[in-house]
Amino acid sequence: MSTVTPPRPGPAPDAAELSRYLAARSALDAGRAEVEALEASAGVATFNGQVELLRRRLLAQPRAFRDLFVADGTAAVAHAFRQPELEPTFVHTLWQTLLREDDSATVLMRFLWGLPLGLKRKFIRGIDHHLADRYPMFAGLSDGWPATASIPPYVRDAESRAQDFGLVNQGYLGYMTLGYTAREVDLFVWLEALRDKQCTEKPCELGVFLANHREPVGGCPVKIHIPQMLELVGTGRFREALELLESCNPLPDVTGRVCPQELQCQGVCLHKTPIAIGQVEWFLPEREKLRDPGATARRLAGVPDPWERAARPPVAIVGSGPSGLINAYLLAAEGFPVTVFEAFHALGGVLRYGIPEFRLPNTLIDDVVEKITLLGGRFVTNFVVGKTASLQDLRDAGFWRVFVGTGAGLPRFMNVPGEHLLDVMSANEFLTRVNLMQALRPDHETPLPETAGKQVVVVGGGNTAMDAARTARRLGGHVTIVYRRTRAEMPARVEELEHALEEGITLLALRSPSEFLGDDATGFVRAATLDVMELGEPDESGRRRPVATGRTETIDADLVIMALGNAANPIIKDSEPRLHTTRWGTIDLDHDGSQATTLPGVYTGGDAARGGSTAIRAAGDGQAAAREILGEVDLSEQDVADRVGRARRYTEEAAAAPVIVAKTDLGGGICEFTVRAPVVARAARAGQFVRVLPRPDGELIPLTLADWDADAGTIVLVVQGMGTSSLEINEMSVGEAFAGVAGPLGRPSEIHLHDEDSTVVMTAGGLGLPPVYPIMREHLAAGNHVTLISGFRSRELMFWTGEDERVGRLQARWGDRLDVVCTTNDGSFGVPGFVTGPLEELLEANRRGEGRLVAEVVTIGPPLMMRAVSDLTAPYAVPCVASLNSIMVDATGMCGACMVPVVEGGTLVRKHACIDGPEIDSHTIDWDKFLPRFRLFKDQERASMVAHGRA
Repeated sequence: MSTVTPPRPGPAPDAAELSRYLAARSALDAGRAEVEALEASAGVATFNGQVELLRRRLLAQPRAFRDLFVADGTAAVAHAFRQPELEPTFVHTLWQTLLREDDSATVLMRFLWGLPLGLKRKFIRGIDHHLADRYPMFAGLSDGWPATASIPPYVRDAESRAQDFGLVNQGYLGYMTLGYTAREVDLFVWLEALRDKQCTEKPCELGVFLANHREPVGGCPVKIHIPQMLELVGTGRFREALELLESCNPLPDVTGRVCPQELQCQGVCLHKTPIAIGQVEWFLPEREKLRDPGATARRLAGVPDPWERAARPPVAIVGSGPSGLINAYLLAAEGFPVTVFEAFHALGGVLRYGIPEFRLPNTLIDDVVEKITLLGGRFVTNFVVGKTASLQDLRDAGFWRVFVGTGAGLPRFMNVPGEHLLDVMSANEFLTRVNLMQALRPDHETPLPETAGKQVVVVGGGNTAMDAARTARRLGGHVTIVYRRTRAEMPARVEELEHALEEGITLLALRSPSEFLGDDATGFVRAATLDVMELGEPDESGRRRPVATGRTETIDADLVIMALGNAANPIIKDSEPRLHTTRWGTIDLDHDGSQATTLPGVYTGGDAARGGSTAIRAAGDGQAAAREILGEVDLSEQDVADRVGRARRYTEEAAAAPVIVAKTDLGGGICEFTVRAPVVARAARAGQFVRVLPRPDGELIPLTLADWDADAGTIVLVVQGMGTSSLEINEMSVGEAFAGVAGPLGRPSEIHLHDEDSTVVMTAGGLGLPPVYPIMREHLAAGNHVTLISGFRSRELMFWTGEDERVGRLQARWGDRLDVVCTTNDGSFGVPGFVTGPLEELLEANRRGEGRLVAEVVTIGPPLMMRAVSDLTAPYAVPCVASLNSIMVDATGMCGACMVPVVEGGTLVRKHACIDGPEIDSHTIDWDKFLPRFRLFKDQERASMVAHGRA
């Protein structure tokens, strides 16, 4: 049986509370009845309608109400600013509002931007006094603001940055590594923009115009609307600021890093401490990448492919440096099909090979390339215009216009005694090995001079000298910069020089090398003799001329890097005689105010036209040329379509991978490769070579063209496995592709017609037979008699000499016009001994008045053999040329690595195998100085063999 618990009795009700409740209940009932009665009245009905309308407007137009409340808030802020100083609580509240990154923050930024200067100073005092604990960069900011005080970008400390290749000046976004948020960084940049005076004259954008000056002083070469950009940043419109910036300059994250702003926009800033315009420019695209990584791809995703539309004629851009990239971008953005032809296997030109990543990360170059690609632009690497094809060839291929942005070219040297010594090299070569070929990485094959712990001397005072010095410092070198003037005259950017000195690099000013001293046993440099200089009268540059005092001093030097600027590279000029050039070898412009050359349809800019200049001026030239090209289209639709079709086919052919289509083992570790390379095959001539990159992390190797077939579009290369790279090549199979084949490079053989009773002698030692083969074929075709003396170590290592092989087929075709003599070192076939034996017999017979007269000798093979042939022919006064594929990196003259010491008129001068050769008058070569160059990287090659288990 269940039980029920009765409720417990509660406390007795309070009489007063009960009375109030009953009264309220009665009033509520009465009020409800009255509301119900009034709701039926006309007045209340109108009121309710107005409330509903107000609700709908609030939903449809919230901005109108937001503006009402913002106005009230702004009035409150304005009241606070009317006080003598801003209260700490107000400053903190104000800053927290700015950090919110919403509409109220934007309105507040605009309010502060629009304040008079005095009230802006009050705000800066407020954050200086009350926020410096959280933001140390605010401490002291109000002292001299805005003229002399600013928030600098974040620069890594010298001790840590000198140990790696990480970015040194990390810009404003670098503050995020200290724990600040992206929004806080936005405000740092906004505070910098807040300093802007919005000058009516716009000197930062337009420059300062002076009488009798062709160009204004300072200003922006790419015509960025700087005051407008700063206003957009100052009013919180970062995205709009980026859009404005990129409409003028598609490379802001590149030029913002490397432009000498202190000579351009910031150099004419009216503030004593200029606004950090370059840092703002670099910040804006990096900010977008951080906040919206896919924004660029989405923005350009719907752009029609200009090659498919064929609405504009195609344009060829020669070189992917700053002038070429901006030209390609602007034209592609306007719907032009563009193809960029680059001599290297990687894009960026001097931006990539010349500027270290601690100053300009390669990812920034890749960003620009991505934009051009998204716009439909195409790229062809390993294509050397002037060698692979001429400017006229590009026009004949369908390209309506050509822009030449090939850079300056040949590195300068001093031609002082000892400059031939090993480990005396150009800054171009040193930086190319490190930056482009990544020789600093153990998984890449390009050799690099031993630097760690060594005494490194950098000669020069420009930005390239700073780049080379700071790179050598990061590789462990003890670095000294030698400059013939004082620090005040150095052309390097102030920031770069200061960073170099902070990193422990020594500057020896008023010093100039007069001689380099070497180790006679090894051929390597060991010391530098320096002339002590003083400053005399100003020279044509306006700087005081350095004058030798007669005093000298000697310093240790294990590696000398010459950073003396560049002369014009002659490849383009020599390939197109109609192209006018200046007396300095730079491409001449047709008239002032234009980037057009004297060759119709061809434009130029950057260092190709200016000589040594800056990346930002090169970009400005590329931009100006793009504007000219845009306004010249006067072709029919049919002509445009035809040109686009032909240029597209040419682009695709030139960009095709160099695939191995046949391989033959010739024995003795020697392999013959037939490689698909149609544009190279069509341009190939006897005596030329190609630059081969076996794999992306491999070494650039010069290989002489053994044969080619223009109709089949193939070239033939013969490789002897000696070191890591050549052994890896010989392990490649049919169907595999090289990472790059560039060429043909070098000057073709000079073929002279000789008397019928004379002969041209070819001395080919070992692997010298493949490069000799096309040269003697050309002599035979020209009508000359040829005597081939081909030397091998033994019978087992002979190749191409059988009846059904190349030399045998030439004999069958030309009969008694070709004499073939084979020698073997061990006497196992033909004449015992070296090629010099039969050659000497021919020369002695000539002396006796017997046999065919030796008209000239071409010698190709091991260096010692070539010297022996040269020494042998000299007493007989027989012309002799040696084909020299010495140490090379780029093989276009840009690096200066393939130095050949040559005596001309009693003076020792430099020639370069890739520009002046490879065939050079052997009797002018100083063989004692040249032969050691083949030992330059022997230690590195041995180390590579060990690392790959091939020792």
